[in-house]
Amino acid sequence: MKVSLHAVYGWLLLLPAIVLLAAFTHYPALATLWHSFFTTPKAGRPASFAGLDNYAAMRDDPVFWQALWNNLFFALGTIPTSVAIALIMALWVNRKLAGRSLLRLAYFTPTILPMVAVANIWLFFYTPQYGLVDQIAGVFNLPGMNWLGNRTTALPALMLVTIWKEAGFFMIFYLAALQQIPPSLREAALLEGASRWQYFSRILLPLLMPTTLFVLINALINAFRMVDHVLVMTKGGPDNASTLLLFYIYEVGFSYWDTSYAATLSVVLLLILSITAILKFQWLDRRTHYQ
Repeated sequence: MKVSLHAVYGWLLLLPAIVLLAAFTHYPALATLWHSFFTTPKAGRPASFAGLDNYAAMRDDPVFWQALWNNLFFALGTIPTSVAIALIMALWVNRKLAGRSLLRLAYFTPTILPMVAVANIWLFFYTPQYGLVDQIAGVFNLPGMNWLGNRTTALPALMLVTIWKEAGFFMIFYLAALQQIPPSLREAALLEGASRWQYFSRILLPLLMPTTLFVLINALINAFRMVDHVLVMTKGGPDNASTLLLFYIYEVGFSYWDTSYAATLSVVLLLILSITAILKFQWLDRRTHYQ
């Protein structure tokens, strides 16, 4: 069979990316699945085949279910909120405003800060009695609270930090998409008698759907790979109230050194992300208009 030189050249261009993807994504995923069926090797005791024992242990693990529930609540709270705020900010800074560049920079600044630095900043904000949050509450004669030490408020406090950091990042994508939309579309819609809401919901929002799909997938991944803020601010407490799935995997793998069980938890995390991403693509792709 005669192979085209162009086809060979194309595959050679793709080869570095394919090798890196296989080495750092596909192989680790398959290796993680393989190790989940074995016991954790110890000194003088090699790993042995355990079948589905790790998965049975996970099924009976109350901390795993607590972490999973926390992560679902975390995702449902942070993803829609951060995406909606990002869109509002993008619409705002896309207008002709005085000091527009400074406003864009202010919105984007939390994104460029390291996650550990952000966690430490907000750790100070949440400090009981002396933190910024309690100082503001004191101005309105509201009682102070240990925000990170209370089961009810620990996880919402982490969610607020995540929204604050991610909204500016997602805003950049929406801003880039808005600048690609011709102004003539808005002018034509207004000439036809469309209101601002009709222009936004019937024209602008459908044109932004490719960006929304991209942002939602990234927000989903970010919600399930959150570990830095938890590690610095709460360490999963109090009483696992703020334990997220990836933090639990980290804790099992590097604190308890149960690598096989950590691999089992990682397989579940990969399945959750894969299934959710596929459903999002199938549901949103039909509502997406690509230019």
